[in-house]
Amino acid sequence: MARRIEIKTVLMALLTCPMLLACPGTVVLADDGGVDSHRVDSHGVDSHILLQTSPLAGFQYHAGRALFPLFKTGDPVTLIREPENPHDSRAVRVEWRGVTIGFAPRADNVDLARIMDRGTPVEGRIVHLQKSRDPWKRVLLDILIRTVRPEQGDPSPSPE
Repeated sequence: MARRIEIKTVLMALLTCPMLLACPGTVVLADDGGVDSHRVDSHGVDSHILLQTSPLAGFQYHAGRALFPLFKTGDPVTLIREPENPHDSRAVRVEWRGVTIGFAPRADNVDLARIMDRGTPVEGRIVHLQKSRDPWKRVLLDILIRTVRPEQGDPSPSPE
């Protein structure tokens, strides 16, 4: 089951420790809302806050089954908001190399959808792969909020 962190918990962590936005690496929040660990990446450019770790929903209904042998732990995935989805107005589609492989689980997408609707950049990556008859156990994703060091500027793409 995914570990959910409420938006207010993330915001409180940022407010109590504003240096999180200026430090490169990945920030992992502890269950009590404090910072559990901080890992600096090799390039020292981006920072990320782990929002949630979730299974990939709908794996068996999309290209996930066919592409599974090509997936690698650490592969990035693209998260695309689908507010007009007829099954879930908070739907977040997950793509791997431009192909739909599933969705963020409905039970875990409330905060993610809200964050994406506010324009906050989010990223995903495959963190666990397992051959299993149960499609909910095959692919596990980390969903991260991308933050920016002050000298980097805005992480969103500039309008052309």
